[in-house]
Amino acid sequence: MAGGGFTDAGTLKRAHLYEYRITGYFVFSCIVAALGGSLFGYDLGVSGGVTSMDDFTRKFFPKIYRRKQAHLNETDYCKYDNQVLTLFTSSLYFSALVFTFAASHVTRSKGRRASILVGSVAFFIGGVVNAAAVNIFMLILGRVFLGIGIGFANQAVPLYLSEMAPSKIRGAVNQLFQLTTCLGILVANFINYGTEKIHPWGWRLSVGLATVPATLMFVGGLFLPETPNSLVEQGRLQEGREVLEKVRGTKNVDAEFTDLIEASEAAKAIKHPFRNLLQRKNLPQLIIGALGIPAFQQLTGNNSILFYAPVIFQSLGFGDNASLYSSAISSGALVVGALISMALVDKFGRRAFFLEAGAEMVFCMVAVGITLALNFGQGETLSKGISIFLVIAIFLFVMAFGRSWGPLGWLVPSELFPLETRSAGQSMVVCVNMIFTALVAQFFLISLCHLRYGIFLLFACLIVIMSIFIYFLLPETKQVPIEEVYLLWENHWFWKKIIRNGDENGLEMKSGQQA
Repeated sequence: MAGGGFTDAGTLKRAHLYEYRITGYFVFSCIVAALGGSLFGYDLGVSGGVTSMDDFTRKFFPKIYRRKQAHLNETDYCKYDNQVLTLFTSSLYFSALVFTFAASHVTRSKGRRASILVGSVAFFIGGVVNAAAVNIFMLILGRVFLGIGIGFANQAVPLYLSEMAPSKIRGAVNQLFQLTTCLGILVANFINYGTEKIHPWGWRLSVGLATVPATLMFVGGLFLPETPNSLVEQGRLQEGREVLEKVRGTKNVDAEFTDLIEASEAAKAIKHPFRNLLQRKNLPQLIIGALGIPAFQQLTGNNSILFYAPVIFQSLGFGDNASLYSSAISSGALVVGALISMALVDKFGRRAFFLEAGAEMVFCMVAVGITLALNFGQGETLSKGISIFLVIAIFLFVMAFGRSWGPLGWLVPSELFPLETRSAGQSMVVCVNMIFTALVAQFFLISLCHLRYGIFLLFACLIVIMSIFIYFLLPETKQVPIEEVYLLWENHWFWKKIIRNGDENGLEMKSGQQA
């Protein structure tokens, strides 16, 4: 649970002495905190559905509406190619990446719970502004507030869950974040399916209902305990021990609490955590956790499909209702994938899920690309058989993502950072994730228009590259206490060379600073 950094290994090998049992207090804390994922998920599901609704496009994007009506039942890669429309989606993620740095400061100085509360308030305001929007400016402003909410929630929630969870079930507990994200997407798709029939204000109901998960998270957050890690980090040792005893269901927490205190002391010695991330001893976490995995998570292409699933299916010639229903099926695949991952990731490990699902995702993207190359973009409606095949292929792709890059893209980075750089590291994770989310959201539709079926083959190639990255550079972290993850780098065939050189340089720098 604690983050031990690169302190003396002998004092940190106490994990076998940790005791715990599952308590109601622990379950309540994790479920409430995990609601932060529903903010992200609800927006992912709603934004794509709303942009495909006629009442919405007629009011804010009349050119797209006229283009769509002119080719209502025909296949057309470029039906929704409009940069202002994609800015409506991507503005949220640009906002999130900016405010995640403010979230880092709040998370470290005021605690994980404080960031969760701030995120819920900002998301609530965004939902209200979007529901009342009368022009593009109000739409974008609402998205900015939603982005602030997601920036704070995505920064704090994965950390909260990883720090509260015993190491043996940390994978399953952390993936509550992904599960609530998936459920948010699924619920949003069914809401879109219903509100699409309410004219002319159904879209307002869809975006306005974002206030519901925000309200639930805020009210629940008022009763959340702070994590023991954060309390100790703030110098509130007695409170930290009391919370640790409650969440572990035992008074025998001496070993774990001692590790927490030692990790906190190491963390306090770090005055500039972002600068510390650049030290050689922290390069594995930086390259894999803060840069590689969050960027690759978006470059799988899955979020593009989730953003624009109704739009994609309409571009493929599906009708309005059929496209929303098909996208609801796809988001259901995410939920199934998340449940599979929760049940098995602590048994089979992170690497196995990354690599197995990666192979399946490549196959599905190639199948979709080849099918579209042969049957799509000719100004004709797709046959029923081809349409069903595409829905099945996308379903399998999304389910593979839902048990691998989806949940593990948040779980694995949250496991890698020691306490002294954990908040800064998580900010980097969210920032990089949001940069690539925003870029993919902004440029997917124009890429679909110009690259056509090639965009899906491009995603397949990228998945091959990221699978090679995982195979060679990521050690297995299942059931490894966070405070001992640094030992994995010291024993890794590649990273041990970097770490050993970093330790030597770090000792020299530390001596110079003290002098």
